[in-house]
Amino acid sequence: MKYLFGPVNSRRLGISLGIDLIPYKTCSLDCAYCECGVTTDKTVEIKEYVPASVIINELNDYLSSKPELDIITFAGSGEPTLHSGIGEIINFLKSNYPEYKISVLTNSTLLYRKEVRKAIINADIIMPSLDAVSYEVFKKINRPHKDITIENIIKGLIELRKEFKNTIILEIFIAPGINDSNEELSLIKKVCEDIAPDMIQLNTLDRPGTEDWITPSTENSLIEIRQFLSPLKVDIIKKPMNREKTRTIDNIDITNQIIATVSRRPSTLEDLSNSLNINRKDALKTLRILVNKGIIEKEDVSRGTFYKIKK
Repeated sequence: MKYLFGPVNSRRLGISLGIDLIPYKTCSLDCAYCECGVTTDKTVEIKEYVPASVIINELNDYLSSKPELDIITFAGSGEPTLHSGIGEIINFLKSNYPEYKISVLTNSTLLYRKEVRKAIINADIIMPSLDAVSYEVFKKINRPHKDITIENIIKGLIELRKEFKNTIILEIFIAPGINDSNEELSLIKKVCEDIAPDMIQLNTLDRPGTEDWITPSTENSLIEIRQFLSPLKVDIIKKPMNREKTRTIDNIDITNQIIATVSRRPSTLEDLSNSLNINRKDALKTLRILVNKGIIEKEDVSRGTFYKIKK
């Protein structure tokens, strides 16, 4: 599979099959915390980066065996709403595989465009993000394309809520010392009240980010922020529960799935074992082989050893 990855044990969505519509690090933002690395193509151009028919064929091949999934998620290493065919692919899934829920992870930058909102309107869950409201904080943490404004992001989110009748889960990434001041959180709270998402999820650094100066927030700080945002419904994203490793998988499949995962985001041995539902010993053996071959590399940070694709 070239454009599908996983299924992974998502911290937020359960057993999720990922769809990666966009070439690596093609995005409208260059977020300082992004676990996928620096944006190499910062753009707002909506086009068919990969033929939708190719992705539909991959989905047909994979889903025809009726795999056990909680959800199918448009995510990956770029902004999925940049793909002009996302609506066609969502509608294909709804028509042919209605038993699976569909989620869209988006950085919210293009939601002010009516055609983008219309393209994703048939999803079951939309998970947009909003990390800042003031221009200086937005610029520092999200580093947007020159044509992106925070005003349009907020406008798009409010319009999405008016039109989208299913679940909206708004993600706020907390970067200590940047967007967690009372002043910024007050602005965020006011905007969230206007947007009225079904839930807000607080996230913080879990894997190595693009910039070293981004650090993870403490659990106590996240709890305090959740209280600050009350009475809005707020959850703190936690690590996924370990699953029993019952899946039968051969060495070639393990290798392909590990490469597909770490090429999109750095992962620890535990991340890979849990998210891909494979035995820890098998995962470690494969990682060692891939490191020795120079396909992936290790990075030791305070939170553990992360494996990533060697560029």
